[in-house]
Amino acid sequence: MRPASLHRARWLAHADGVHADAAMRDWLTTPGSLTVRLIAHSRQFRVQKLRQAPNVCLADEAAAIGLARPRRVWEREVLLRCDGAPVVYGHTVVPMNATAQDWPLFSALGERSLGTTLFYDPRVVRGQLEFARIRPGHPLLARVDAALQREGLGVRPDTIHYARRCVYRRRQGLLLVTEVFLPAVLDLAAAKQTMNVK
Repeated sequence: MRPASLHRARWLAHADGVHADAAMRDWLTTPGSLTVRLIAHSRQFRVQKLRQAPNVCLADEAAAIGLARPRRVWEREVLLRCDGAPVVYGHTVVPMNATAQDWPLFSALGERSLGTTLFYDPRVVRGQLEFARIRPGHPLLARVDAALQREGLGVRPDTIHYARRCVYRRRQGLLLVTEVFLPAVLDLAAAKQTMNVK
């Protein structure tokens, strides 16, 4: 694979196409709000905001939000943590032409979950989920690695990372949410079983 192609992921319309094992596929295909499921699988859930500011969108995000090529967007990066452990990296982009009427709460989210806004607003229309393997060399994985390095973790080069993304529409505004699932998410099912036994 040529280095330039690593900047784009192969996004597929069906989770079977990424060949994830059964446990990871179950997380990838979570219906409804991922936040709600993560809360149910942990004693303490937290959204850690890493960054929210203008930036140029990634090469494989532009077309999804109606741009002919990568341009400046509003970008939000978070880690979703369950009982302290980072389990999902979230990356959201919104075109600069979106208005406050389109996404009234986006600029003031802070460390609140974006999912709680998207799934309980009747004006929000959810698009189809897409799925991908994120390979080393992809900019999203580099950002995940940078976030984890700050706490002495980092991304192992031999680990396959799976992701999903979805476009949301509200009024005339588009918003793309990409979620990269970290290996620790697979520990949550076992943790929930232990919690239920006690």
